[in-house]
Amino acid sequence: MSNTEKVKMRIESDTLGEMNIPADAYYGIHTLRAVRNFPFSGYQMHTEFIRAFAMVKQACAVANVELNHMDEKIGNAVITACKDIAFGNLHNEIIVDPFQGGAGTSTNMNFNEVIANRAIELLNGERGDYSLVHPLKHVNMHQSTNDVYPTALKVATLNLLIKLEAGVTELQQSFQIKEQEFRDIVKVGRTELNDAVPMTLGMTFGAFAEAVARDRWRIFKCRERIKKVNLGGTAIGTGLGASRDYILCAAGKLKQITGLPVSRAENLIDVTQNMDSFVEVSGFLKAYAVNLVKISSDLRLLASGPATGLGEIKLPTLQAGSSIMAGKVNPVMPEAVTQISLKVMGNDQTITLAASMGQLELNHLLPLLAHSLLESLTLLINATKSFSENCIAGITANHDRCKKHVEKSYALATVLVPVLGYERVEKILINAKNAGRTIREELLHQDIASLEDIDEILSPNRLCKLGYITDDFNWIK
Repeated sequence: MSNTEKVKMRIESDTLGEMNIPADAYYGIHTLRAVRNFPFSGYQMHTEFIRAFAMVKQACAVANVELNHMDEKIGNAVITACKDIAFGNLHNEIIVDPFQGGAGTSTNMNFNEVIANRAIELLNGERGDYSLVHPLKHVNMHQSTNDVYPTALKVATLNLLIKLEAGVTELQQSFQIKEQEFRDIVKVGRTELNDAVPMTLGMTFGAFAEAVARDRWRIFKCRERIKKVNLGGTAIGTGLGASRDYILCAAGKLKQITGLPVSRAENLIDVTQNMDSFVEVSGFLKAYAVNLVKISSDLRLLASGPATGLGEIKLPTLQAGSSIMAGKVNPVMPEAVTQISLKVMGNDQTITLAASMGQLELNHLLPLLAHSLLESLTLLINATKSFSENCIAGITANHDRCKKHVEKSYALATVLVPVLGYERVEKILINAKNAGRTIREELLHQDIASLEDIDEILSPNRLCKLGYITDDFNWIK
């Protein structure tokens, strides 16, 4: 850069001294110090968190203006600046690293400075002229990092949970569609990777649907756990430094702005220092991740081969599977979903540890908890959508392979145990294996059942019954 292209600077000062700030920057000296102190990850704050933080600041400003604590002209400029950020503007000015010391103070100051400078601009002032709008005196009025940061995290989490619930609902429906589509396809059920008893392919997908349905319920219920916020509690939940009328008003304004069922917690000290509600949410996300791993693993097994594996279903062909093996296709979506799920499980452990290590009246590790939780939610939202649309919806059944496996398997023998007894069935199995016959062939060979009777006991309708009744075996000879 030539001398003529040098960036114009402005000088800002704090109790530690002076610093040069780019003249066109909306952030200020506190933000720049944090950027230099915490050059860790290169990550930006989560977009939903930035929006939520701006809405929290907006709610505080609205309460202060309506209660005559803040000049209306200044307050309206602050409110407009907050709306700008909530609508998606100036996100590139929120530049502090998500991992930081100070329980989120650097993030709060970043917002205070950006909002103040945007408000100054709206009042036709020069950025950095804090005599017009001050980051602390005006934007941070009646607030502490310790109440606005966790409140913003709850707002962001609630919004993401709503999106995740919608995605999980779609995934459940995708499995239910396949359950009906495959209801008449008989296959071998397996335990410990060995043949067990006959079932239908529809039953397999019905079990997937039920597991995801529980996750849908959990996600819906866990939203109840985080709707209580500590806004107005300031530093430790006593409300010190905030007026009583503001404390009673702020959470209500946030509810109006966000459209979420947030409300002020009865015990602000508790909600300020204890992060167990976030651990509970993360635990539900982990449970969902567990189901996704199990389902993904099952799909990979059922689609394995296809020539030399189970090959009972076919996953959608999404991309070439090898740079050297022509024609190879891999189960990339279940593999990707498994990786996402393992990351969520790891984040859950991080969240658990961070919440447990809070001390006395504050949890200083909240930035780590926040990043991990929002990352888990985002990963699951995106993975759920892609899993449903790009994988489950396009699964097809290999009818012939399913039928062939049933015919070759000795799983049918278990169906006969209630009537013939374990020992007799065991002898039938031994004879069949020694003679190289299938169970169907052995039953015909010993004149125990007719071909029609065997087809009936293997019919989808029969297999879908709960248990058996004596009349089911009238044909036994």
